[in-house]
Amino acid sequence: MGILGPTNQSSMQTRFKQTTKQSGDAAEDAALHFLQHQGLRLLQRNYRTPGRGGGEIDLILQESDSTLVFVEVRKRSQRQFGGALGSVSRAKQRRIVFAARYFLWRWQQLPPTRFDVIAWEPDGLIWQKAAFEAGTW
Repeated sequence: MGILGPTNQSSMQTRFKQTTKQSGDAAEDAALHFLQHQGLRLLQRNYRTPGRGGGEIDLILQESDSTLVFVEVRKRSQRQFGGALGSVSRAKQRRIVFAARYFLWRWQQLPPTRFDVIAWEPDGLIWQKAAFEAGTW
């Protein structure tokens, strides 16, 4: 039967299986690495507004021309239901914009801003620049 019996082997597989959180964190790490190699500078990671019902921004970076880039990182193992890009709903966009406005509230001069999505699809990375706009939210 070997060292690992059937019960131990299945529990070992469960223990080494990556959680959704771990998978998301790894996708965020890779996205940050990719964007930094594109010349963007990290300002803040996992920015959250205080209180309940606020928003969260995965990455806030700055381009060399001073444009602030608010980045949502999404990962999907399958393309069902629109894949990673399609998973950024209007409600999610509103929460990101809310958090971006809160982040910018302390700035004396507002820089140009952009909302990007880094989507990890089964066949690789998609960097969707200006994926959505702040609009009138």
